[in-house]
Amino acid sequence: MKKIKKNIQISCDGGAATGKSTGAKLISRKYKLKFLSSGLLYRYASYLILNFKPKKQSLFLKKKFKKLKYSRLKKINLHSPLISEHSAILAKKSEIRKILKKFQVDFSKKNKNCCIEGRDISTKILPNSDLKFFFKCNLDIAALRRYKELKKKNPNIKKKDVKKALKIRNLLDTKRKNSPLLRHPESIEIDSGKLTKQAMLKKMSKYVERLLN
Repeated sequence: MKKIKKNIQISCDGGAATGKSTGAKLISRKYKLKFLSSGLLYRYASYLILNFKPKKQSLFLKKKFKKLKYSRLKKINLHSPLISEHSAILAKKSEIRKILKKFQVDFSKKNKNCCIEGRDISTKILPNSDLKFFFKCNLDIAALRRYKELKKKNPNIKKKDVKKALKIRNLLDTKRKNSPLLRHPESIEIDSGKLTKQAMLKKMSKYVERLLN
């Protein structure tokens, strides 16, 4: 782990299961950056709505996210096809995005050294981030990766269902009107389907080192 001397903020964007979470976590660990997954926030919002079924979703989520401790999300299983599909639909609602955007922007203000990953970080949340990465991955590789991850918690899950859920999620994310998944013109492409974790970290680190020096 390297202790960095100046403030640095990194944004990582990409579709579902493209490796952006892995890349963002690796680079955060190496350079001691505070890490945040915006996708996990949307999954948590879906989890809350599916479980509590509030009549006024915005008001309900506003209260929940005001007192949310991000570390709590690691203890909840938020990766299921149902939550994946629901969170993609939820992400289309501007009033919901506003609540979650506030949480993310506040996080970046509190943590000057941070790395946030999601689908609109470079374009909406951290447009002035020092480094912008855009992750892509072949759908078959992404589906297999997510399938292996989910199978540990749900042995009955089928690969074809995982692939279908990913395809729907990516389609909804790129076609939605509010903050669609777009590649920022300044972003650096990371094709995670062609890289090992070590190679991915090495490639990302090269740009961080260039910035720091």
